Formats: sequence, structure tokens, C-alpha cells
Amino acid sequence: MKKLAFVVLMGALCYACGNSAEESPKTNTTEPADKTATETPKPADDMSSNPDYTKGLSLIGNSDCLTCHKVDEKLIGPSYRDIANKYENNEANLSMLAEKIIKGGSGVWGQVPMAAHDNISQDDAKAMVKYIFLLKNN
Repeated sequence: MKKLAFVVLMGALCYACGNSAEESPKTNTTEPADKTATETPKPADDMSSNPDYTKGLSLIGNSDCLTCHKVDEKLIGPSYRDIANKYENNEANLSMLAEKIIKGGSGVWGQVPMAAHDNISQDDAKAMVKYIFLLKNN
């Protein structure tokens, strides 16, 4: 009898754990597969209709960037907001930061180096930086 109760209990537990994904509705969006990118705080005004914001968010969410960076908190690297507040939004900084994403670097934010991302195109790296610039505190 104890074995039967145990089997029924384990079956119910497996059923409960396995069905949680089915309860959430599936939507057809172009948002990144990595949900941590979509859960990041947005600036005070809603930027979700800004193409630079949505493209950059998608690219960052589909890369390994969130392993080392967060929007508002230092993780391994600086927060995106700290980067946005440090650099003026101009073409020179856009190009320089895009190159840092592609080639990597160290020394600006401490001794931990940022890995190179040579698989990211110049245009995509610039789109990522444009997104970061939009996070600047006013």
C-alpha cells in the first residue's frame, strides 16, 4: 500500500511540474529567447516603440552580454546605465564602443577584461550601443 501511495504521489508531482509550461500562453513575438533581457527595467518613458531600443534589446538578449552586464547593476562588467552615463551619445563614441564589443578590452572599468565578440557585425554592435545610449539618466 505504501508503494502504491508513493507511486501516485510521485506521478502527481511529475505531472504538476511538467504542466507549468503549458499553462502560459504562447505568443508569436520577435522578442529574444532569453527572458532576462525582456525583464530589464525600461527608462521612465516607454521606449518599446523605438526601433533602436527594440533592435538593441533583441541583439543583447540573444548574445552572451547578460552574463556580465545588467541594466542598473554592476555584475562582472559595468551596468548598461553606467556606460550610457559615462559616454556622450555621439558618432565617435558609438563607433568606439561598437569596436570594444567586437574586439574586447580592459582597463576602463577595472582589470577584468571584456571578451572579444568577433562574431558580431559592426552594424549589430552599433545597434547594441544605440540601445545602451537610450538608457542614459536624464
